[in-house]
Amino acid sequence: MNLRDLKYILAVAETRHFGRAAERCFVSQPTLSGQIKKLEDELDVVIFERTNRSVEITPVGDVILSHARLALEQAEAIEQVARAHQDPLAGPLRIGAIPTLSPYLMPLVLVPLKRTYPKLRLVLSEEITDSLLGRLARHEIDAALLATPPEDSDFETFPLFDEPFWLAHPVNHPLYEKDEITAKDLEDLEMLLLADGHCLTHQVMEVCRMAERPSRGEMADLRASSLETLLQLVGAGFGCTLIPALAIRGGWMTDSGIIARPLELPEAFRRISLVFRRSFPRRQTLEAFAEMVRTHLPNTVRRQS
Repeated sequence: MNLRDLKYILAVAETRHFGRAAERCFVSQPTLSGQIKKLEDELDVVIFERTNRSVEITPVGDVILSHARLALEQAEAIEQVARAHQDPLAGPLRIGAIPTLSPYLMPLVLVPLKRTYPKLRLVLSEEITDSLLGRLARHEIDAALLATPPEDSDFETFPLFDEPFWLAHPVNHPLYEKDEITAKDLEDLEMLLLADGHCLTHQVMEVCRMAERPSRGEMADLRASSLETLLQLVGAGFGCTLIPALAIRGGWMTDSGIIARPLELPEAFRRISLVFRRSFPRRQTLEAFAEMVRTHLPNTVRRQS
């Protein structure tokens, strides 16, 4: 038994497919299948029940997999401790970020981060919250920039900043004549929302006191997969939406047919935090990254200490 074999069985457990697991592990399917069969023979148990249509985990396999995850976590911790001892601010740092934040925040941070810590190599990925939390739990990334607090007690957070929401509406909208946008104004709007799965969707619904997503009418059929698409719909006159403050720095502000208005509502914001595993050994690296983010924020957001 070795760490490579444990990685193989975890890959099969997560993909439920030997071919996809082999691709993830960068080996051929016969190699992966053969190694797993040897491991099962060595342990004298069946970890996976294989058919032509599915791969199922046996009860004893489920227990073995839980121990395999712990073993790989400890092996990774050994490598991280050794790397941190040499230089905690050197080597790769795998950061995930939600799509409604990454395009607007990371350009502010990347150059100063490279200038201050030239040996640190940032590996960035963009996914929705649930995917990032899953990757964080599987040790595929080191930390994630999220707007939703995690429920898992194995995770810890560094609060970074509170990001107010702004209202984006077409130029010819009736709200253009109003000096101040109230909570009642938001409740009366038909709001454009991102597709399900984006945490921004639920946050906007809470601010606008929407009990549920519209199920009828034009708004029900317009579900953008990105904030940029949503803003194009606003500019085309399809409705209004709420956008995070960092997004108002985007190029869409020029000749887009959109008016962006700040909201003087105390609950109209989201808190951005850096989420990581409590067991992650390079805490100093994450503290340095978090401080770099806080230092280079614009005055449209509220820094957290």
